[in-house]
Amino acid sequence: MFSKILVANRGEIAIRAFRAAVELGASTVAVYPYEDRNSLHRLKADEAYQIGTKGQPVRAYLDVKEILRVAKLSGADAIYPGYGFLSENPELARAAEAEGITFIGPRAEVLESAGNKVHAKEQAIRAGVPVLASTPPSTDIDALIEQADEIGFPIFAKAVAGGGGRGMRRVERREDLRAALESAMAEAQTAFGDPTMFLEQAVIRPRHIEVQILADSHGETIHLFERDCSVQRRHQKVVEIAPAPGLDPAIREAMTRDAVAFARSIGYVNAGTVEFLLDTAGPRAGEYVFIEMNPRIQVEHTVTEEITDVDLVQAQMRIAAGDRLADMGLSQDMLTIRGAALQCRITTEDPAQGFRPDIGKITTYRSAGGAGIRLDGGSVAVGAEVTPYFDSMLAKMTARGRDFEQAVRRARRGLAEFRIRGVATNIPFLQSVLADESFRKGDLSTSFIDERPQLLEYSPSRDRGTKLLQYLADVTVNEPNGPRPKNLIDPATKLDPAVLERELPRGTRDELLELGPTAFAKRLREQTALAVTDTTFRDAHQSLLATRVRTRDLVAAAPYMARLAPNLFSLEAWGGATYDVALRFLGEDPWERLAQLREAAPNLPLQMLLRGRNTVGYTPYPDAVTRAFVKEAADTGVDIFRIFDALNDVNQMRPAIEAVLEQDKAIAEAALCYTGNLASPAEDKFTLDYYLRLAEQIVEAGAHLIAIKDMAGLLRPAAATKLVTALRERFDVPVHLHTHDTAGGQLATLLAASAAGVDAVDVASAPMAGTTSQVAASALVAALEDTERDTGLNFQAIADMEPYWEAIRRVYAPFESGLESPTGRVYTHEIPGGQLSNLRQQAIALGLADRFEHIENMYAAADRILGRIPKVTPSSKVVGDLALHLVAVEADPAEFEANPRHFDIPDSVIGFLAGELGEVPGGFPEPFRTKVLEGRNVKPEIKPISEADEQALESDSATRRQTLNRLLFPKPTADFEAVDAKWGDISKLDTIDYLYGLETGDEHVVEIWKGVQLFIKLEAIGAPDEKGMRQVMASLNGRIRPVMVRDRRIEAADEGREKADHSNPAHIAAPFAGSVTARVEVGQRVEVGDTVATIEAMKMEAGITAPHAGTVERIAVTSGGVSGGDLILVLTPEGA
Repeated sequence: MFSKILVANRGEIAIRAFRAAVELGASTVAVYPYEDRNSLHRLKADEAYQIGTKGQPVRAYLDVKEILRVAKLSGADAIYPGYGFLSENPELARAAEAEGITFIGPRAEVLESAGNKVHAKEQAIRAGVPVLASTPPSTDIDALIEQADEIGFPIFAKAVAGGGGRGMRRVERREDLRAALESAMAEAQTAFGDPTMFLEQAVIRPRHIEVQILADSHGETIHLFERDCSVQRRHQKVVEIAPAPGLDPAIREAMTRDAVAFARSIGYVNAGTVEFLLDTAGPRAGEYVFIEMNPRIQVEHTVTEEITDVDLVQAQMRIAAGDRLADMGLSQDMLTIRGAALQCRITTEDPAQGFRPDIGKITTYRSAGGAGIRLDGGSVAVGAEVTPYFDSMLAKMTARGRDFEQAVRRARRGLAEFRIRGVATNIPFLQSVLADESFRKGDLSTSFIDERPQLLEYSPSRDRGTKLLQYLADVTVNEPNGPRPKNLIDPATKLDPAVLERELPRGTRDELLELGPTAFAKRLREQTALAVTDTTFRDAHQSLLATRVRTRDLVAAAPYMARLAPNLFSLEAWGGATYDVALRFLGEDPWERLAQLREAAPNLPLQMLLRGRNTVGYTPYPDAVTRAFVKEAADTGVDIFRIFDALNDVNQMRPAIEAVLEQDKAIAEAALCYTGNLASPAEDKFTLDYYLRLAEQIVEAGAHLIAIKDMAGLLRPAAATKLVTALRERFDVPVHLHTHDTAGGQLATLLAASAAGVDAVDVASAPMAGTTSQVAASALVAALEDTERDTGLNFQAIADMEPYWEAIRRVYAPFESGLESPTGRVYTHEIPGGQLSNLRQQAIALGLADRFEHIENMYAAADRILGRIPKVTPSSKVVGDLALHLVAVEADPAEFEANPRHFDIPDSVIGFLAGELGEVPGGFPEPFRTKVLEGRNVKPEIKPISEADEQALESDSATRRQTLNRLLFPKPTADFEAVDAKWGDISKLDTIDYLYGLETGDEHVVEIWKGVQLFIKLEAIGAPDEKGMRQVMASLNGRIRPVMVRDRRIEAADEGREKADHSNPAHIAAPFAGSVTARVEVGQRVEVGDTVATIEAMKMEAGITAPHAGTVERIAVTSGGVSGGDLILVLTPEGA
């Protein structure tokens, strides 16, 4: 036996050879180029030597002189070539022999004879083995094309020195042959140094069967049965099976006999593979032909080892050392097939990218194991770098079983156990292949993958842990919500778990389900107790915390409300801005929120805010969208629909009311939006008659309830008494009052409305109440306790929830947007509660925070310019957009009203004046409207939806939800899908971690599924590199996981936009901070008023128009974020 064996290869086969050598008592030598110095095979050898030239890693492994240099330097007495590289190169065999070093493989002459496909075919003919029609070898493309006609198509173009599928092409038509030959010849020249090609007849739907041969130097040759290698992609094997499933024993016997005969005919010594194609279709079905002999060990030799219990690599070494097969206990009659085995090649080929090999650093590696699983690897470990230089294979997994069926089951289990992160792999694709019914039956052919494009339609690994860790690392580094506050309390600790042990009591929803909507409304009208809706779950946090409270924090509280306050009239928990914000900012599906809340509080009615024909969007939609939305919402869990129109147009509400009535299980509560001052004798627009006419239309439309929607908190006690009394006298339907406590006096309004007979009112938990939110629930309950209109709610139960919401508000402190104190200015500017909070955020984002009182004044001016309108989303947004714009451009309201064409005008204002939101009570303001629309072709219309979308809205629930999301909010939906793809389901994260990231040393627990948890710890954060990237060292489930994160604060510090020179008339500046997109090109001529760019900020979009005619000289910002005053472009005036 040899004393020292040099392995002229790398990766998995090198390690395989080292292991065999060690078991035989030989020491080992590895070779590696500079680029491969971190490969695992270098570490597995007793000695390792660098070869080749830096920058040419593949060429190093093909350099015979370098291999011989190291062999002599190290004192190796044998060279093992493995497969690929120089394994079939006769030059290495001759050079080794000349130096007195044994080449572990066939003689050079045999390599030339067997490895050369044409020579091998000629020998097969002489040996009586069936072969395919083919051409002589040539590098003359024209000659090959002429000879192809004699064979016919389809045809194979093959490299004479080819192997592993390289230099091979299947060609279906003559006109494609030239390009295929040119491509294959170039590939063969690169891979093997020889571009010589030949053409060969293609077989119809063949199986690729190969027979393993072992032959010693004493004249004995045996076979170790066959392998099925039919599952291929681009002629490269994907899955190999031994024995070939379902192979006729007679065919097996004939194939193995011919394989042995061929090997003997060429005097073959060592391990080799004789390969055949077996027809499975057509007149030659069941016939096979010889295609080639591979004079080396094969990648898939492991499956043969598993069913024969023969170590083929050791056998190679022992044969080369002179041992007989008999010395190894091997003879044909003692070999039997033991069970079945299949091998999967796990590679970095990404099926989603056309099987393009991926490169990168492996950040996680968890392998398969257990009964019947064998792994052979050589390039995979945590921290290993996958380079573009070598084969993409990471590991080979071989599964063995009692039979083929069990082997497949074990292989599927093994693949499922792998966790490889940092690079893409083909594991999901392999799982699809093994799950295919035809594969499990053994119905295989070389076209197996091509015939099944659905194999690529798999669900890729969700990689939930890595994605969530990446998100947490990003938040930790970039601190989007500021540094993680110290001593934050988990709000859940403020909830008493004992409450959930109580039996769920009968609640208001149970009565609704029993009575039905009409009888339920009648019962509400008849009861004396004042009914109460809790808005904490929607409008309260919309008003105070920019709607940022996440689903998990609402769902945590809901089951407590179900037990502590089962007699609430409703939980207002959905609709309005929550839908938009969930998609746009929270990375949550609003439908999932609704479903989870429904499950958490099954005994309480859930109430939503529905913007009439707009549903939860900002523009009208076809009735089909409205109906589908209402149906899905009702089916998912909404019991009460509060329906309104921003301009109090009942015709815009009617489709939604009718859609609710069609459900026959939900309450349609239609709202009249309150503005102005009904109690004032000077009020000449929004009078009692106006509201009563509105209520009459609502009742005629079939609404079960009338809602008074006082968005700004303008309804004073006297006005409440007057309005509620009149509504109760005129109509039999219940009245439900919603108001905001902006000025601080709305408890008095609720009590006045209660005394006047209002049937239900809205309140919020005290820590989430006051100012732009609603009146505190505990204040109302206490005020009416032991009175005729006692709410029936348990005061202590209501108070018990307050610590939770207080803690929640502290956690969400970065989004505080409510007023620090009440303000009476609301009676002047009339800004709705939710918008007053949002306007503050917009002002901050636009750099106008220190001028907020001016914004309030401008809001009042904008309202007057637009004709004094009811202000609620989306009409309030129009007024707000105009107010912010007037402040940003420092416009005088009177000048703007008189000459609007001299100014840029927000798109929302133009659309409003064109009638996109409907008719304004009392009519549009003239001549302002005419001036604005002059020269603009704006035609409001309800854009129809496609037939495909109509069908989708009639489809299953999941399809309907996805379609509604896309139709209502296309960009936020795209943002949500992008977040989900990038970060995974971030709704699973604890809110403190979600907002502030990780704390060094603390263990953060993420429950991603029932009974499935991630344990994450932050170890350290590295310094930024020149690109602003930081390495975050974290542990995931106890294993170190490095994560690279871009520190965007560094980027922001380095990035500086050019400022416009206000004294230069050619400079066009950004009017405020936002995202700009240029709409012109350099050299383009524009007229006065032409849009040269658009700017978007905080849901507001406006055009930036040319103040003069001219030519675009330079564009400073094509697209991206800007601050107010940044230079957008240079527009040289005419004549300048």
